[in-house]
Amino acid sequence: MSDPQTVLVVDDDLEIVRAACMRLRAAGYKALEATDGTSGVAAAIAARPDLILLDVRMPRKDGLAVLSELKHRADTKHIPVVMLSASIVDQEAGLDAGARFFIRKPYSGATLMQAVRAALAVQAKAEPPNGDEATPFEEHDDDVQANFGGG
Repeated sequence: MSDPQTVLVVDDDLEIVRAACMRLRAAGYKALEATDGTSGVAAAIAARPDLILLDVRMPRKDGLAVLSELKHRADTKHIPVVMLSASIVDQEAGLDAGARFFIRKPYSGATLMQAVRAALAVQAKAEPPNGDEATPFEEHDDDVQANFGGG
């Protein structure tokens, strides 16, 4: 039996972190938590997770700054990131900065898990050399649309 894949959840809303971690653990993933950008970077460097779920708007260091820092480090640049935010402006900025997927808040647990599985599946096949192939996930009437494009 192989070790479970590790997902780091970085969000300043503790309820969102706990709910996401609960879903991830129920699905067989190892879930790690961070409640601000600074601790998120530290956790990513220390744990080298298979995937990061990253809120955009956080204190101490926002998600875009976290993403930039991680993408500029040799030891973390390969980790796929799924950005989370309610803002369409954040969506464009996150995808442009190298996020693999974007989920607009509020989202359902099913949408979150679909994005996690998709991001890990893409990573397993092979990461594009420059981090392109970003995809926003948007929830509409319980259906998930994937809009491909690098932006």
